[in-house]
Amino acid sequence: MAPFGVVQRVSKASVTVNGQVVSSIDKGFLTLLGVAKGDSEEKLQKLITKVIALRVFPDAEGKMNLSLKDVGGQHLIVSQFTLLGDTAKGNRPSFINAEAPELAKALYEKALELSQSSGVSTCGGVFGADMKVELTNDGPVTLLLET
Repeated sequence: MAPFGVVQRVSKASVTVNGQVVSSIDKGFLTLLGVAKGDSEEKLQKLITKVIALRVFPDAEGKMNLSLKDVGGQHLIVSQFTLLGDTAKGNRPSFINAEAPELAKALYEKALELSQSSGVSTCGGVFGADMKVELTNDGPVTLLLET
């Protein structure tokens, strides 16, 4: 498998843990990141590069033609292992394909670093925490990306 993300174009998004807002952004992307067994930094780099380069923001003519960097947008990345839930054999998801927490956390932190180092203002949630994610999906525009 490869890391994948659910990327949503947002006008605002935030993450709250234990009643405290830990991260928030205005216009940009909220990426829900799933890390599968065997994922690598190389595959993660491809995914983050793709997210940053997505041309889904409107230009002066209203066409989806601008990237996150073009519009000076922000990036909020939230680790979400439930994206790896497999319900093929029943109604209770199996998470057997999700990476072990310590390895997934390292790749999640690398995703934050890669996004930030690309020149995009980036923040994240709290790995492994019970998070409340709020967003205003702009468009709506939601994409499923996999490398």
